[in-house]
Amino acid sequence: MRVLVTGGTGFLGAHLVPKLVEAGHQVRVLARTEGAALPPGVERVKGDLRDIESVKRAVAGIDALYHLAGLVSFRPEDGRKMYELHVDCTRELLARVKESGQKPRVVLASTSGTIAVSKDDRVGTEADDYPVAVVGRWPYYLSKIYEEKQTLEICRREGFPLVVLNPSLLLGPGDDRLSSTWIVSKFLNRDIAAMPTGGLSFVDVRDAAQAFAAALTAGEPYGRHLMGVNMLLSELFARLERLTGVAAPRLKLPAGLNVAGAHLLDGIARLRGGRAALDPQEVDIAEHFFYLDASKAEAELGFKARDAQETLFDTVRYLLDRMPPGSLPGVKGKLADLRAPRA
Repeated sequence: MRVLVTGGTGFLGAHLVPKLVEAGHQVRVLARTEGAALPPGVERVKGDLRDIESVKRAVAGIDALYHLAGLVSFRPEDGRKMYELHVDCTRELLARVKESGQKPRVVLASTSGTIAVSKDDRVGTEADDYPVAVVGRWPYYLSKIYEEKQTLEICRREGFPLVVLNPSLLLGPGDDRLSSTWIVSKFLNRDIAAMPTGGLSFVDVRDAAQAFAAALTAGEPYGRHLMGVNMLLSELFARLERLTGVAAPRLKLPAGLNVAGAHLLDGIARLRGGRAALDPQEVDIAEHFFYLDASKAEAELGFKARDAQETLFDTVRYLLDRMPPGSLPGVKGKLADLRAPRA
């Protein structure tokens, strides 16, 4: 098939594109710069989703479209930028597809945060409604909800076959921009002062890429597919402590006090012309639960999560390899004596 991948040089895209090439597809990537390396044979269309002419070139003659391009930010000032990228640019992308006369299969990279987010310790499923009341103050998740709803509406109307994939927090090797592995990076740098009370779900980027590759021919039409492994944040940090020797946060505060403290520290940092190590929105998010049921993705897409310890080990090792020489020598020494468990 002739496949276009937006966001093909990002964290998920860098793992997905080689799989599509290996499967024999003709792959085209829409990329803003020439810098990122692509596998041999992959066509690069230089451009941006905001550039109509480059989008027209990219969608010409395609049989399938993977829409992975996005921005992950928990800073309120990035809210408009994320809305423009996730909503406005997605709408324009699908309009250019319609103009081309093609009816490609569309695979949308959404997030588990459009479904499985709660103030309570509960497990979300694809049958849940959009949790707007919970995520309404978090621009990233709100813009992804709008993107998902809009894409479902347009693709149904235009007859584009669509599958929506909802991976949770992506971990594993290859996140050069720290777009997803920021929580591990901030743990290693001891930026997390207090233990959060919430729980997250995460998925190894390599397992997510495998499910995305399968979505080219599988998955429920116009359906959503959650992927991830559930874990209390306290357990995640305990595992990272055992793995690296970096101490997990010992301070435990009620959720409201923890968020209020984050706002106070951020306010002080701004008065000094800087930013706090943790954005208050990140702290607020960590006081919620992102638990999910991945059984549908397992059945429809063959999704299988590898051992969580392998994912954490490979994430830490990748991040440490990219830190300046001399950074966290004790952690590097400890990792050198360990072997990553295999599932």
